[in-house]
Amino acid sequence: MQESLPLNVGFFTKSCVVLVCLGGVHLIVALFFYLTESPTKFTNYRKIQSDSNIFASLTQRAAALVIQYDNGTEIDINKLIYNGSVIIKDDVAEGTAVLQSCPETSPLLVGPLRVEFSEPISLDMVRKDNPHLVMGGRYKPSNCVALQKVAIIIPFRNRDEHLKYWLYYLHHILQRQQLDYGVYVIQQDGEETFNRAKLLNVGYVEALKEYDYDCFIFSDVDIIPMDDRNTYMCSSQPRHLSVSMDKFGFKLPYKQYFGGVSAMSKQQFQKINGFPNNYWGWGGEDDDIFNRLVFRGMKISRPSGDIGKCRMIRHSRDKKNEPNPQRFKRIAHTRQTMKTDGVKSLSYKVVVLQKDLLYTKITVDIGKP
Repeated sequence: MQESLPLNVGFFTKSCVVLVCLGGVHLIVALFFYLTESPTKFTNYRKIQSDSNIFASLTQRAAALVIQYDNGTEIDINKLIYNGSVIIKDDVAEGTAVLQSCPETSPLLVGPLRVEFSEPISLDMVRKDNPHLVMGGRYKPSNCVALQKVAIIIPFRNRDEHLKYWLYYLHHILQRQQLDYGVYVIQQDGEETFNRAKLLNVGYVEALKEYDYDCFIFSDVDIIPMDDRNTYMCSSQPRHLSVSMDKFGFKLPYKQYFGGVSAMSKQQFQKINGFPNNYWGWGGEDDDIFNRLVFRGMKISRPSGDIGKCRMIRHSRDKKNEPNPQRFKRIAHTRQTMKTDGVKSLSYKVVVLQKDLLYTKITVDIGKP
């Protein structure tokens, strides 16, 4: 008995080793099928905001992980991680695909456009022509994730006919550009002297109350781009979009010109304290903005003259929007006034907020000179 004991111990030891190995192989095979089998039911998405350490850790762990669906579609898990957030799928429906980012250049663009103002336009016609809009003048592409969230801000008073043409042309252009956008018409209440710049500040503040926009297009209601490659998006520098208007013979009137249609990111706008509030009447505020950008170390970017062509709807000057006699004096003191006069010191009162399929119109009392 004593001589057979070592033999029995060795036998049981070897048996245990074999069982452990088999269990390990079983675990590996099970894990393999778990990771590679087609997801069968995926409905809930939980979006978890993560700090940089957690985000980095999850990024590393997902480095080579791919989901393959029954229909052959493959999705890199890294595509689910973006903007400092992680999307975790609790249940994914078979064949469900995660939307990819829209391309930098939309494949839907057509280039030069024919822009005419001779045919009458009705809002009902424009509404019927835009079935994919959401109430408030909102749109986002359905087949990809837009690169930017864009708020279009239009200062407005007594320009209903111009607005119809703007909506008729721009909604189609913006949708072909594959933007996640909203249109905000900021109407000055009353009959006091018009203040374009202050209305633009109001539009910026009010738009951010509704959505986390990261790009802002400030556009006059009477300017229509003649080429949809002139993308209504923001870039690393403030961008002037109405480069060559028919009003000026399709030439830039002067190098510092920043009027008509311009684009600024949220960060750029905050850096200069937005627009000035004290330019009552026509002229001066665009040059003030140009000075603010220069004083904060930024430069103006522009599309080429051909792509930046625009048409302006001809009209006589509005009453209560006569040239501002103080504009040159105010422009000369931009450096001294920009810290205190701007979006941080903005005051106004919302009178009416109207949601239409084509736009959000906000009528505001901005005071008087």
